[in-house]
Amino acid sequence: MSLLITIVVFAGIAWLWFRSRHHNAVQEEKTPGTYRAILSEKVTYYQKLTEVDKAKFEKRMDEFLADVHIEGVGTEITDVDRVLIASGAIIPIFGFPDWKYKNLTNIILYPDTFDQEFQFEGENRNILGMVGSGYMNGQMLLSRAALLKGFSGSAGEGNTAIHEFVHLLDKSDGDTDGIPTNFMERAYVVPWLKMMHQEMHRIAAGKSDFNPYGLTNEAEFLAVAAEYFFEKPDQLKHKHPELYEALSKVFGQDPATGTAFEIG
Repeated sequence: MSLLITIVVFAGIAWLWFRSRHHNAVQEEKTPGTYRAILSEKVTYYQKLTEVDKAKFEKRMDEFLADVHIEGVGTEITDVDRVLIASGAIIPIFGFPDWKYKNLTNIILYPDTFDQEFQFEGENRNILGMVGSGYMNGQMLLSRAALLKGFSGSAGEGNTAIHEFVHLLDKSDGDTDGIPTNFMERAYVVPWLKMMHQEMHRIAAGKSDFNPYGLTNEAEFLAVAAEYFFEKPDQLKHKHPELYEALSKVFGQDPATGTAFEIG
């Protein structure tokens, strides 16, 4: 009987070891293979990174996907969806090596734009993405059409995924107000507010190349500015050097050169 027990125990250990090795092999094959190919093809930000930083980006993306549940409504989730959502999450926080989205547990992906009732069919569907509040706290809703466009060559200065994840960063200090105090030194708050309101006045006067949606409020201005900062860094640096410098301090990054300062 003791021999039988010993055999069973060793068989169990061998099975667990094999499963662990197999799981790790799948993960190794999945992330550096499938995911890396998607990153290399579709994520310009990733393409600018050094090989060392690419490996860091992949690791943080993998950790994000392990922590946050992604589900589809009216659509199946693909590897491209996962990679682009995770990229939208990691890009704004790449300068904060220890940052985790503790205020996010679930992402719901819709096939297209949706309305205030979360319907993606019919009229009045103009929402590209949103961060949930109240009973939807901890949730993020995204349109796949907007997600794909944000990482396409025709996106311009816009990226819905980055926009929504910047809202989460802004919200992490308790207020979604366009002043991410968790990432901004106190001395920079007043200058940032001044620059923000100056550019909002230019938008209102039709003298700015910023997305007019940034006029909605300070929180939306920060999110719109962050899209511009990460999607068209060279253009922002050339046309708005002071804003570029301010955002570089906020996010701990210089995306025009593909570098992060890791200030967190």
